[in-house]
Amino acid sequence: MILRKLKKEALRIIDEDFTIVDFSFALPYTYVVIEGKRGKSLGVAMTLPEEIQMYSNEIEDVDVRKFIEKLDSLNIIERTLAIATINAVSQYYIDLSRTKNEDAVELLDDSIEKVAVIGNMHPIVKTLKERGFDVYVFERNLKLWDRETLSDSLEHWLLPEMDAVIVSGSALVNATLDMILERSKKAKLIVLTGPTAQLLPELLRGSGVTHLASMKVLNIERALTKLKLGTFRGFEKENKKYIIEVPEDG
Repeated sequence: MILRKLKKEALRIIDEDFTIVDFSFALPYTYVVIEGKRGKSLGVAMTLPEEIQMYSNEIEDVDVRKFIEKLDSLNIIERTLAIATINAVSQYYIDLSRTKNEDAVELLDDSIEKVAVIGNMHPIVKTLKERGFDVYVFERNLKLWDRETLSDSLEHWLLPEMDAVIVSGSALVNATLDMILERSKKAKLIVLTGPTAQLLPELLRGSGVTHLASMKVLNIERALTKLKLGTFRGFEKENKKYIIEVPEDG
């Protein structure tokens, strides 16, 4: 299971004692701010209220390692906080000199025909259609459906036909990434994208994910204010978008 591997690798890379200085399970994003010798970093994870069964969890101590230990929990609150914490740790270590200031759609070339977009991300879908790709959009949340949206239950059937797959980072939160990777064997590109995809690329080494398309928070305090006000666009303004390649095995 990819979440268990991710948990193990995230705990392994920590080489100093981090302090959690702020966190919240909130809308639209759960966030965790950590502080280490080099300063603070902010990690987020999309909150999926439609997945919540009970507003409870077993986390008692506000601690980086204990938050991360809950990554493979069946409790969506624990899992979301764990992903935000791993993202905070990842952003602390990430080397922006290895990244490109591009959007996910810029990775696709003329050799690709069929593209799956998992999570109805309207700007990405619009751009792909304008460029002439054959686009299949899958979404679990009924509130985000439009006339051309497909149920995520059809992913199992259609993903083996795709040349490229662009996946919302929320696939980590709802624990569907394993199935997506397993069914996307034909795909030349599998891009994990969005704020929830702030992972250090080495953590997904050999997973099948080829690229991460996410964002680095440049102004933590202003971004935090926007998050606490429940606004995504305001939060987005305090970030720098990037794409980084995920290393293969070996």
